[in-house]
Amino acid sequence: MAKYGKASRPKLLSHTRPASIKKTTLPSRATRSVIRNHHTLTKQLKSAITRNDSATAASLQAEMEAKGGLAKYQEASIQGQSLQRGGDSSRVLIRWLAELLPPELHAGKQERKLRLLEVGALRTDNHCSRSGLLSVTRIDLHSQHPKIQTQDFMARPIPPSAMLQIEGFDIVSLSLVVNFVSDAVGRGEMLKRVSSYLRVPPSEYEDVADPSLPALFLVLPAPCVTNSRYLNEERIESIMQSLGYKRIRRKISAKLVYYLWGFERSLKVETSKSFRKKELRGGASRNNFAIVVT
Repeated sequence: MAKYGKASRPKLLSHTRPASIKKTTLPSRATRSVIRNHHTLTKQLKSAITRNDSATAASLQAEMEAKGGLAKYQEASIQGQSLQRGGDSSRVLIRWLAELLPPELHAGKQERKLRLLEVGALRTDNHCSRSGLLSVTRIDLHSQHPKIQTQDFMARPIPPSAMLQIEGFDIVSLSLVVNFVSDAVGRGEMLKRVSSYLRVPPSEYEDVADPSLPALFLVLPAPCVTNSRYLNEERIESIMQSLGYKRIRRKISAKLVYYLWGFERSLKVETSKSFRKKELRGGASRNNFAIVVT
């Protein structure tokens, strides 16, 4: 993952997805182990680079490559999201939309489907893809499927403000994407960028529009919020409010935390502020996951 420097223009994401993967079947326990190990080595590598410790960095890079590197990580990620293993986070989004949106939308009576931008898409057979409610645009740094565009979210062209009602999305999905950005400032830049793609109401289906849209569907590993020194639920709520969002839905499991954030541009103008890295909880067992908004 590329570092984010002091330049005002966000740097691009890189090397978070491999160009190709070897398709094998991993047991569930092995899948989880590969994902955890890759995240650990990525953090250690970033730390070594920051310290200018080239010897340690080279050793860690060699260890990652010996264990299959990014290709093995993506293979494990795809299998972890398999329907058979219950790893499809979009099923939570579809359930929430069923609770929130008017029956007319679910009956297929809307003039157009809701537009969803799925960032870091790995599959084309998940719940959101099979929902008749959504028209899904899928992007990933290195697509493994013709229906997934090879594209860096941080480089995706931003529609002109006058065109957002037509070209914008009703929902942007960042499911297990933000946590893979290795830099806290980069995570904040990614969250800030989302609103650039959200449609401007009123929409073509104004008569049945719901105040919970447009929205961001955000999924993180639960420990990023429940066991971090620098991030807890109060903090992420404050960050999202500063970016113009209100929390619509929330779900926390042993492994993941799911949020649906409704976006209001007027709220963003009124409450915009910065959030620096600040210790919120002590303890040796805490992780260092953080989101910085400048």
